[in-house]
This record gives sequence, C-alpha cells and structure tokens, in this order.
Amino acid sequence: MKKLYQYAACLLIGGLVATACKTTKSPSGQAGGVRQGQGVYQYREEDPLTKPFYSDRKGVIGRNGMVASAHPEASQVGLTILQAGGNAVDAAVAVQFALAVVYPNAGNVGGGGFMVYRDRSGKAYSLDYREKAPGRSTANMYLDSAGNVRPGLSTSGHLASGVPGSVDGMVEAHKRFGKLTWAQVLQPAIDLATNGYALTERDATGLNRIRKELQTINPGKAYFLKSTTDTSSRWKQGDKLVQADLARTLQRIQQQGRAGFYEGETARLLTDEMKRGGGIISEEDLKNYHAVWRDPLQATYKEYNVITMPPTSSGGVALIQLMRLSEQYPLRRWGWNRDSTVQVMIEAERRVYADRAKFLGDPDFLKIPVAQLIDPAYLRSRWQDFSFAHATDSRNVRGGTLPGYESLETTHFSIVDKEGNAVSITTTLNGGYGSRVVIGGAGFFMNNEMDDFSVKPGVPNMFGLTGNQANAIAPNKRMLSSMTPTILEKDGKLFMVVGTPGGSTIITSVYQTILNVIEHGMTMQQSVNALKFHHQWLPDKTIFEQGAFTEPTTQTLISRGYILERLTNTLGRMDCVLVRPDGSYEGASDPRADNTARGY
Repeated sequence: MKKLYQYAACLLIGGLVATACKTTKSPSGQAGGVRQGQGVYQYREEDPLTKPFYSDRKGVIGRNGMVASAHPEASQVGLTILQAGGNAVDAAVAVQFALAVVYPNAGNVGGGGFMVYRDRSGKAYSLDYREKAPGRSTANMYLDSAGNVRPGLSTSGHLASGVPGSVDGMVEAHKRFGKLTWAQVLQPAIDLATNGYALTERDATGLNRIRKELQTINPGKAYFLKSTTDTSSRWKQGDKLVQADLARTLQRIQQQGRAGFYEGETARLLTDEMKRGGGIISEEDLKNYHAVWRDPLQATYKEYNVITMPPTSSGGVALIQLMRLSEQYPLRRWGWNRDSTVQVMIEAERRVYADRAKFLGDPDFLKIPVAQLIDPAYLRSRWQDFSFAHATDSRNVRGGTLPGYESLETTHFSIVDKEGNAVSITTTLNGGYGSRVVIGGAGFFMNNEMDDFSVKPGVPNMFGLTGNQANAIAPNKRMLSSMTPTILEKDGKLFMVVGTPGGSTIITSVYQTILNVIEHGMTMQQSVNALKFHHQWLPDKTIFEQGAFTEPTTQTLISRGYILERLTNTLGRMDCVLVRPDGSYEGASDPRADNTARGY
C-alpha cells in the first residue's frame, strides 16, 4: 500500500515526475495505475458524480415522430419525410442517403451497415447489408512473403475496400416496408448534393484534416478540396459544399433502383477506379452482392426484451452477454460508476471480447454458437475466475469452452414514426472517410472494411481488436462488425431505440447507455451525455472519459490492479429515442459532435 500512496502523491505533484509515477503495483502484484499517453492523469478536485455528464443538453420531445442522427441536415430530412406521411423506414432510407451527402466521413453509398426494425405490432426484423470481400480476395492478401502484415494495405487505398452494401440494403428495406415512392425518399439527398449545404465547424475541420491524404490517394481529382486551383485553401464553417458528381450518382439510383449502382454507369466508374488504383472489386462482385434478411437476436434482461443484430455483427451477441453477465449484481443499489459497478462491467467486457475473438464471424461461412454464448448457464461459468479482490489478468482469459463447438467510423441513427414503427441503423465506411478513395466521376468515398477481417490471426486491427480464424478473409465473406443497432421493449411495448458509432467501443457504449436508463434512472439524453469507459480484453486496460470516475473509485480500481487510461477525446456518438411514460418520444443526440434530434 505504501507504493500506492506514493503514486497518489505523484499525481498531486503533477507532471514533474510523470515517468517515475506512470504505473504502480497493486497488492495482487498486477500493474495498476492511471496514465495518459506519456503523461499522468491529474485528478480533478470536484466529485464528478455531482455532474457526471459531458454537457447539460436536454432531450427533444415529440409526440408524432422522432429522428436522431449524426448531422442536423440529415435529421431534418428524416423529419420532413415523416411529416410528409412517410413511415420510419421511408425516413431511414432518406436519412441514409442524406448522410452520404452531408456526413461523408461515415455516411455512405460506398459502405454498408445493419438495420433492426420493429413494426407497430411488435414484429421484429433485421437486415444485414454489411460489405463483402471481393471474389479475388485471399486469406493472406495483406501479408508479405515472410507472413508479416504489410502496414496500411487494409486501411488505406483501393485494396482496402469491400463490396458496398448500403444501396442494396436501402432498396430491400424500402421494397419490403416503404410507404412513399422511391423517388420521394431519394430526392432530399439529391437536392443537398446539387444545391450544396453549409459546413459545420466539425465538417470543415474533418475535410481539412484529410486534405493532403486525399491528394495523395486521388491524384488529379479535386473532390472535397475547397479550391481546384489552390489546393492549400482550407474549408471554414459556413462554406457551401456542392457535390455534382454525387448528385448524378444518386439520380441514377433514384431512376434505376439497385441497377443504378450495381450495374451500368456507376458500376463502370467504380470498377474503373479499382483498376486504376490496384483494387480488386469487379463488375461481377457488384452484380452478385445482395443484402440478407436475418432473424434478429432477442433476449430478456429483467422486464425488458432486447432486440438486436445477429452475426455478421458481433454487437448483438456481445451486448446480450454483457447485460446478462451484469444482471445478477445490484448495480442500481451500488450506483452509477461506483467501484463495484465499474469492476463488474469491466470484467464482463473482458470476457465478452475474448469470446468475440474466438467464436464470431460470418454465419454464412461457419457455425456460430449464438444460443450457447448467451445461455445463462454458460455466462455463469465465465464468472468462475472473477474476484472483487483483484483485476483478472487478460493474459489468463480466453474465449470460453462450449461443448460440441469446433473452432475454425461509423454513424448511427434512430427513428420512430407516429404509429410506433421503429428503426435502428448503424452504417459505416469503417475508418473516418473510409479508404480515402473517391470514385472518379461518381463522387463518393469507398470503405476500408477489409481491415475488419482478421488479416492475420492474433494481430489487432485499426481499433485494437484481436481476431482469429473465424473472421479470416475469404471471397464473398462478410467481415465481422461491432455495430450494435438495438431496440428495447418493456412489457411488450416499444421502449428504446439505441446505437452509436465508435469501432470497438460501440458495444460498450450501447451497454452503458441502456444501463444508465434502466438501472440508474437517467433520462435518455442524460444517459447519452453521461461520461463513459471501455475495456476490450486486449490491450488489457480501461480507457475512460475525463471525470467518468471519482477519485475514490479510481484509487480502489488501481489498488485492485486495474490499468486506467484517461482519454484526450471522447467515447460514443449516441443517437437514441426513448418512449416516455406518457407515450411521447424523447430524442437524444450526442453533444460530443454535431448529432441532432428532430421531432414533432
């Protein structure tokens, strides 16, 4: 304990002794401590439980419909569609395409995603429009002759892209559930691309940040540059971004539906771009791509029913595991982010991410033991090596043992309409602005989703997630995802629509946001505002937003061997809707970015 007190003293002294004070040893002998890069976390004097929120933003209340998305223009598009008589799916399709225009870092036609839909009668559906590996993909395509990963190939440039699924996904969703015409739901995005929209400060900052990389990867193109003559010119808030080529791409989709993207002119432009840059997506890959309707994953947590995404997403399985692992503990009595609450949640996350690495992948390519993974008896067995006395060492945690099993930047929006139909969609290019490749003549970014495969078993991807053979690259296979679009019911009625971007942190952000409401009594917006933390098995550390833990909680966790790392940025970009007791909707959008809720 003497060393622990010395460590606390170091924190009070400050950065003068940062190197010496970076970590300490807990009574259990494991490394514990708080760190921030090369420096030291300075404890704040005030108790964050008096204000455990990122901001004081209030939720938006509406009775007839609600849209919460990553961009104010896209949320307004969704609201306009609802007010015009469209249902939640009509609004979702319109928002997906609007985000492709106004939120190019994650909104897309060149990426993919997942949709969870619950209709007003309570029937649930899920649509997998995740990207696929091109037909010419190989398991070792990103390795050198010595079997080592070639840095950057799976994250940047033409070879990083999977076959896009977003357009086909929206076509399928609208065909099955849409109410307005296809032309009507596409028109708002076309108008935004044709006439332009005013950049927010965050929009401008993002485009300026990738300016040089855009020029390197897209020589001879001027897409997303402020000036075609002065390439050093920088965007600023309020500048108008017009995207004429993207408008024409969207018009082809509007006029021809699926064929307007996967065949004809757009397909030719996409495959020509791939040939130009060494990519391997072919016309045959595009023609053969189809989204897949899957049975949604459903499970109970106390009096709630959780409806979420099955594999190819790992998010639904992991979310249900986390909630069921937590269910036996009195988190409500212990309190929000108190030491025991946090310890249970970290240890649950540690075990769930180990299972993710071992068992999960594309269900069209391997048998995934979903029912066993979420079985309460199996989950009880995962707690056998847990002790409140000390942190579990991730080196000693592996995916669980299941009898009979043989091993083998993102954005979210939530919509509820007047009738109670609800849509939860998470869609992505993977990293911000995807592969940074813009399709010449078509004006949209391609994804870098190939990095979500295990490019080599045991080697972490861009989000630090370690994968295994279950998620190895194979032609026409869908890569594993952490996206977790989710809908909750209470007493058989719609209760919550929730989701977020965030790579590997998606699952834990959704988990905390749900618990904040149903265990800790927060409003939907308070739950979104609440400060968050994340653990993912490997690397063995817990990252957290500044102020998420009190000083006593931090000291207790350190004494038990937990390594804590304060973030200089934030976790999550939640967009959620809660049905309040009086039947009205509370739309909650994340104050950490430009996220906006619109209701009426």
